[in-house]
Amino acid sequence: MANDWIIGEKDKKGIKRGTESAVLIGLVHNMQAEEQVQEYLDELEFLALTAGAEAKKRFIQKLPHPDPRTFIGKGKLEEIKAYIDNDEDISMAIFDDDLSGKQVNILEEALKVKIIDRSTLILDIFASRAQTAQAKTQVELAQMQYLLPRLRGLWTHLERQRGGIGMRGPGEKEIETDRRIVRDKIALLQKKLEKIDQQNMTQRKQRGELIRVALVGYTNVGKSTLMNLLSKSDVFAEDKLFATLDTTVRKVVFGRMPFLLSDTVGFIRKLPHHLIESFKSTLDEVRESDILLHVVDIAHPQHEDHIRTVNQTLRELEAIDKPTLLVFNKIDLYRERNYDDYVDEEARLEIEEGLKGNLRHTFDTDLAFISARTKENLGELRDKLQEMVKEQYLVRYPYQAKHW
Repeated sequence: MANDWIIGEKDKKGIKRGTESAVLIGLVHNMQAEEQVQEYLDELEFLALTAGAEAKKRFIQKLPHPDPRTFIGKGKLEEIKAYIDNDEDISMAIFDDDLSGKQVNILEEALKVKIIDRSTLILDIFASRAQTAQAKTQVELAQMQYLLPRLRGLWTHLERQRGGIGMRGPGEKEIETDRRIVRDKIALLQKKLEKIDQQNMTQRKQRGELIRVALVGYTNVGKSTLMNLLSKSDVFAEDKLFATLDTTVRKVVFGRMPFLLSDTVGFIRKLPHHLIESFKSTLDEVRESDILLHVVDIAHPQHEDHIRTVNQTLRELEAIDKPTLLVFNKIDLYRERNYDDYVDEEARLEIEEGLKGNLRHTFDTDLAFISARTKENLGELRDKLQEMVKEQYLVRYPYQAKHW
């Protein structure tokens, strides 16, 4: 059943929503420890759930480096095959790293199930979430860029010709034809995106010279929920990864002081590079913003790692040096997970002040602890944000801003 599905093809799109079971596969190699791989697999399981698949079991193997043919070792492959053969519900194996077309082909032949890597899974989620013409074009471009270097490995109808001299026949020309079709499609999508970018640029110019604030952060940290609270709007928010793909911009007024607030796509570890490239136009709101509200899920055990991941992406976007307020969301959930019934109010405040001090020292920026769900400390956040916006107006309009 090798390669009987195509990303984005109608009725065969990646994962059939809510109908599939999967096994997750990770590799512990020289570049990452087992604990780190477990964290990645936690995230991979959440990605699978977002796409509509249930993870039945995890397999982890220690190898110095991935096997060039099967990614994992022969013994582990047989172990996974035996498990899949004993459970007829399992229809796919999801790998936490990118696979080559050749590896996908070999693994599908060996395991007799659909093989998906991390990038394919993320692309599938993006394809299902895309609503606007821009998002759909960006996802399709990322899919084509992902597919292009894998065309050779994905060509199963040439198996009868494999080996030496015979590969230089008509079949090779057919591969070249398909490559040209994909390249032409990429060029067409890039032109389409350029046109959309020009339209967006015109819209941004029409917004006038208001100060711009962009919400950024790891995926599923509560950016859209916070956007709704600050702007009193109704932006789609859901407890799943990549609920927001399209940038949403709202005008907000604190007192008499107006500014623009934008919600952007969330970041994630191991985000495919071609996906970042495709979505750079969407992230223009981040590049052109005056202030960043970097939202963090304080209840997540890896929140500091998430901050570094987002900062690395901001560095790639050349937006790392903008005035930034770290907003640690879900403080209510943090308390549920970390405090027992014997911690009184005074001890809680002392713990949280110590935590704030450590985070200020580590990331060298101002911060706020809030709960978007219970609206705790929302007033403090509004005050801090209002002061930051006012400072930007004082720089841009030194005489007019004094009246606010």
